[in-house]
Amino acid sequence: MDDTVSNLVRSKRKPSSRDLAQPPLVVDLDGTLIRSDLLYESFFSALAKSWSGALKAVLALRSGKAALKRTLGDVCDIDYATLPYNQAVLDLIARAKADGRNVVLATAADAGHAQAIADHLKLFDEVLASEGAVNLSAKSKANALVAAYGDGGFDYVGNAAPDLKVWKHARNAYAVDAPGGVLRRLAAQGKTATVVETPRAGLKVWLKAIRVHQYAKNVLVFVPLLTSHSFNVPAFIDAGLAFVAFCLCASSVYLINDLLDLKSDRAHASKRRRPLASGAIQIRQAMILAPALLIAAAAIAVAVGPPFVLALSAYFVLTCAYSFYLKRRLLVDVVTLSMLYAARIFGGASAIDVEVSQWLLGFSLFLFTSLALMKRYVELAARIDRSLADPSDRNYRLDDLPIVAALAAGTGVCSVLVLSLYVASPEIQANYARPQILWLMCPILLYWIGRALMMAHRRDMNDDPIVFALTDRNSRIALVCFMAIFAAASLG
Repeated sequence: MDDTVSNLVRSKRKPSSRDLAQPPLVVDLDGTLIRSDLLYESFFSALAKSWSGALKAVLALRSGKAALKRTLGDVCDIDYATLPYNQAVLDLIARAKADGRNVVLATAADAGHAQAIADHLKLFDEVLASEGAVNLSAKSKANALVAAYGDGGFDYVGNAAPDLKVWKHARNAYAVDAPGGVLRRLAAQGKTATVVETPRAGLKVWLKAIRVHQYAKNVLVFVPLLTSHSFNVPAFIDAGLAFVAFCLCASSVYLINDLLDLKSDRAHASKRRRPLASGAIQIRQAMILAPALLIAAAAIAVAVGPPFVLALSAYFVLTCAYSFYLKRRLLVDVVTLSMLYAARIFGGASAIDVEVSQWLLGFSLFLFTSLALMKRYVELAARIDRSLADPSDRNYRLDDLPIVAALAAGTGVCSVLVLSLYVASPEIQANYARPQILWLMCPILLYWIGRALMMAHRRDMNDDPIVFALTDRNSRIALVCFMAIFAAASLG
């Protein structure tokens, strides 16, 4: 073992460990103690804070992987208390402590992360980790542990292929959610591993990760088809393809957003159960799936046509701008969200080659701004109910709640006003056989907006008004009434 690794081990170990009657239990961190990877966690945390910090870390890679980890550790912001710890591994550690054994945290993660986790859990007697010069992984970790405890003088808990070199020198091997190939290679070394398994992500978890329930928002692409009365097969096909493309693109962005919001999601009452925040899905899996979904969306957009490619590209760029920066700007985030809703309408119009009327544009902006403000209202109200401080990831204060409610009500009423002016306008005569029937939409919309605000005030709405509308019985009845009124006015 080289001198650098020797110095690292000597600086971290406690003399009493080598002399214990029972060998220590050595536990890996990434993918073992936590159901995540701190390298990826650190990168996305740094990226969420600033592009410059993430770029600085990437440039540090020229000095080696350990330097990358150290630089990321300096610029990232991770809440170690909310990391997705593996309960099965914590139970294994608890049994070892009960037997009087020392427990060692040995990880390729940066020493700053490792020590912070050890300080939080208060379970480890020693910590071995990368310190900027040496990446304590695979052979380096094996050499360090053999130097500290002797060949076969420790039990090791790991999870992946780099741990094979460590298991080779361990007395007993514990494999946490290890792939089948790793287990076969471990068996070929003559080691019989104790397999520690946790529930794997099924289809339901993956569907939750890509937010399939949010696809209802993309039904807005069909609005131009209805308002322009373009009831023909090619238009329906193009609108359907546009719907699928928006769904795939939105799922890609949702994954990116969840990667950037890991810390804030874990501090949230309901968002902490999201697959990425909870560790049910690995970060590296999301890093593969997000671009794959985006490529699929782009391929469908090309099939629809160049105007739709431009519309979908604008939606993606605006969504990314929201995820990286705009969502932290007071009220800019709300206006951006309303524009993202409207972008779906523009996308649907570009797919079937029709123009979006000024009436529809004005109505959409007011209505969607009201919905976005309701979303912020619910989030602030939830923090007040839990006696939490002002949100650190949003530029709002808890005492802004009355203003947010007033703005949500005002913009919602404005959307009803625009709808009534549209129904009264001369242009409507050419598009509907019985336009007077459309007046019935105004009181229904006014009722729905008022009721949604009341439900939010009573804490009976979740954090997304669209999801609320889909699950609320009265909202579904209002939607059916809307469609019936529209049909009656169109067919005469």
